[in-house]
Amino acid sequence: MSYSSEPALQAGAEIPFYQPVGDECVLFRHAWEHGLPLLLKGPTGCGKTRFVNHMAAQLGRPLYTVSCHDDLTAADLTGRYLLQGGETRWVDGPLTRAVREGGICYLDEVVEARKDVTVVLHPLTDDRRLLPLERTGELLSAPPGFMLVVSYNPGYQHILKSLKPSTRQRFVALSFDFPPPDQERAIVARESGLPADRCTGLVNLAAQLRSLKGQDLEETVSTRLLIYCATLMAAGLPVMQAARATLVEPLSDDPDVREGLLEAIRATFGED
Repeated sequence: MSYSSEPALQAGAEIPFYQPVGDECVLFRHAWEHGLPLLLKGPTGCGKTRFVNHMAAQLGRPLYTVSCHDDLTAADLTGRYLLQGGETRWVDGPLTRAVREGGICYLDEVVEARKDVTVVLHPLTDDRRLLPLERTGELLSAPPGFMLVVSYNPGYQHILKSLKPSTRQRFVALSFDFPPPDQERAIVARESGLPADRCTGLVNLAAQLRSLKGQDLEETVSTRLLIYCATLMAAGLPVMQAARATLVEPLSDDPDVREGLLEAIRATFGED
């Protein structure tokens, strides 16, 4: 299993950029202060992970991010015995480390994990705030700084890969979407270095392509992909070449759909 670990931000270090759309930062802080787990719902590439990174840095807490997948088990999160230097030693998983350190554990796309993962999460998501480690016989009590955050994309998940109501109701929940056009333009400009006036066409194009979701596209243009496109444009790549690599090829393998996307891009930018 792979996961990322970010230490608590040192004094004077730069906090990861995040542009609030509503009161999500306030709600996150209140949930953390009161020991409440948080569920983030929203499309791929809309800023959920950046939001969690931003808030962990704001709060000065270490962050453990796990990208969930079909093979992720409870032991991957809690830990296991491993052979090290000829000896068998217990090695904490990211969830256990977050509990011990009073950090934040973020499970991205939690519905992709195996069902036994939610069983481990349940005692951490009620008033007990406990993590049982059966293999070591420990019963860890989460300290005040610990927070569990999970996310998923409700528009993409199959009915067989959805959170049970009994699990969903253990979380405070926030719905995410792509930012309003003015904010998205400012975000793309800041992150890519492309002048804001040149980002306007990209944002307008994204609005058109997002209307195709569920018709020709399973997933639509994300803010992340817009930033990728703008970054290539800022580096001097021609618009159509940058757009093909970031707004066409990642979205579909169907030749007709790809050609339709290219037509929309040509109509927006007037490029051949």
